[in-house]
Amino acid sequence: MNGPFLITGGGGYFGYRLACALHKKGAKVILFDIQPPNEEIPDGMEFLKGDIREYTEVEKAAQGMDCVFHIASFGMSGKEQLNRGLIEAVNLQGTEHVIRACVANGIPRLVYTSTFNVVFGGQIIENGDESLPYLPLHLHLDHYSRTKSLAEMAVLKANGTALHYASGILRTCALRPAGIYGPGEQRHLPRIVRYIERGIFRFVYGEASSLVEFVHVDNLVLAHELAAAALTSRREYRAAGQAYFISDGRPVNNFEFFRPLVEGLGYDFPKVRLPLSFVYYFAFLTEVVHYLLGWVYNFQPLLTRTEVYKTGVTHYFSIAKAMTELGYRPQKYSLNEVVQWFKNKGHGKKPMSPFRKILKGMVLTIAVVAVLFSYIPVVGT
Repeated sequence: MNGPFLITGGGGYFGYRLACALHKKGAKVILFDIQPPNEEIPDGMEFLKGDIREYTEVEKAAQGMDCVFHIASFGMSGKEQLNRGLIEAVNLQGTEHVIRACVANGIPRLVYTSTFNVVFGGQIIENGDESLPYLPLHLHLDHYSRTKSLAEMAVLKANGTALHYASGILRTCALRPAGIYGPGEQRHLPRIVRYIERGIFRFVYGEASSLVEFVHVDNLVLAHELAAAALTSRREYRAAGQAYFISDGRPVNNFEFFRPLVEGLGYDFPKVRLPLSFVYYFAFLTEVVHYLLGWVYNFQPLLTRTEVYKTGVTHYFSIAKAMTELGYRPQKYSLNEVVQWFKNKGHGKKPMSPFRKILKGMVLTIAVVAVLFSYIPVVGT
């Protein structure tokens, strides 16, 4: 295991989970982020407040480290996808800062958390592998995917760079995870639950046969631990300069994947299915409105074009390379623990009180009577 480890974006959901896993194995871990985790930081684990956009802060945090997990990013979903300036500053400049800091401090290992999106831009991909070329930059619909692609290229290009003030070279690799889920996930699942509770989740879209992938947070933690180990001499630097797709290895329809969450919280699963093209153009118009008015009111788009493609178009990838070279063996998980987590937080459809049932019945009765009386002719007309 070795260490110590620096985790950029350590205040986020996945960074914190990875840190806890490493910490339990006795490794020294430093979380680097602009804000601390929502959960309590265990004794012996250190949180260091800092901005990935400031090189001096990154360089200072990296001093004395043996390995860096570069997880920090911005603009993955929602209205954040439309903030091009911040996306570029965090994803591109931040990654350049991490690479420079590794070289300057003699850090021999760098594991980069990338994304499926470096090769996907709305086209159908079935059981794709790492031989797929990067999607041409001009075909990306969002700046997040474009910058993550460029950042991954930079990380892999840095593999083999001579280290300053230390013998040896920097060895790097990139992991391309599917959508992350797990109890306490803070980016996607709360947004979905809000849509469910507000009655917005009334339809699905795309073909029922379309397939996508997800990765449980613990499987992703495992993949990162294995990748870091595969950058050492003990594993003959097997992962150096390599990229790996990481998922649960079980393609599934996006909406069917979330059915247990919807029904587990007591709501009806939507029966209406809309054409993908209709939802795509709706998302496009939403982005146009946000572009024009976002400076006045930075509202949360219901969906962006990229999100429509990511959820409604078939794209899934083989994890054979990760299994062969890293020894990755994903465990099987369900959404049961996610459903229970939300229930423990007070979410879920509340049963209607007897008074509200009576009141609702009275209102319906009055409405029916009013309609019937409207058909009775008025005397004298």
